[in-house]
Amino acid sequence: MASPDLVVVGHVVRDVTREGWRLGGTASFGAAQAQKLGLRVGVVTRVGPDLEMAGIMPKIEIAGRPAARTTTFENTYEGATRRQRVAAQAEPIEEQDIPDAWRDAPMALIGPVCREVSPELPGVFANALVGIAAQGWLRELDAEGHVRRSQWTGPPFWSSCRLLFVSDEDVGDRPEQIDRWAADVPVTVVTRERRGARIHEHGRWRAIDAIPAREVDPTGAGDIFATAFMVRYHETGDAAQAARFASSAAAWSVEAPGIDGVAGRAGIEARMMEHPEVVLR
Repeated sequence: MASPDLVVVGHVVRDVTREGWRLGGTASFGAAQAQKLGLRVGVVTRVGPDLEMAGIMPKIEIAGRPAARTTTFENTYEGATRRQRVAAQAEPIEEQDIPDAWRDAPMALIGPVCREVSPELPGVFANALVGIAAQGWLRELDAEGHVRRSQWTGPPFWSSCRLLFVSDEDVGDRPEQIDRWAADVPVTVVTRERRGARIHEHGRWRAIDAIPAREVDPTGAGDIFATAFMVRYHETGDAAQAARFASSAAAWSVEAPGIDGVAGRAGIEARMMEHPEVVLR
């Protein structure tokens, strides 16, 4: 089994809304975006018998032991505010779920949805450009399964990464946590929904605006941003180029539900050309 270009680690999710369910989680959005960019993608996840991954992700390699159930999020919206409840949760992803050959992948994006990945697991990818999507470590469930923001107090899950991605919604009123990440991680990215993103590199913060979009469904836009940023950063080593590329990818993603809005390289680059004013500053 050869190594993919990018390995994404995290639970594939059934996102349930009033309209039915669709795929969710960093594993789903990240894999879909990377595949659209022409990469060979491997996903390490655990799902139950209700998801047939070969049919859902036919061109993506899947690894990980079967689970008793698939992680399922129930989503309700009050205006622009999303409330979530975890109706089912698959077992944790462990080191044994990662094929030996995949550990030499050039890129790895670790994106748990709710603490299903141990903070030590990213260290398995010793030679990769490792990106961390922090959201899943910054959540906990109450007694009824409702998702709420939580501060991480365990070992640093970010210790093995070069790129760390988090949204301002995930952090809330704890800016000191962002400062710690910025001091420890070479590149820290804080996505800010319609306000774009802030990026810390070489001891200073810079910002990029969001590219205008006709928003239909914002779910997964942060995961799309993270994946596109990582891929372009791996290609160029330039955070400014990566930020523009990721902003364009995120703009495409919100214009259709779920993964339907994920764009390929030609579309992303064309939209960048339409908005030369959106730059990292």
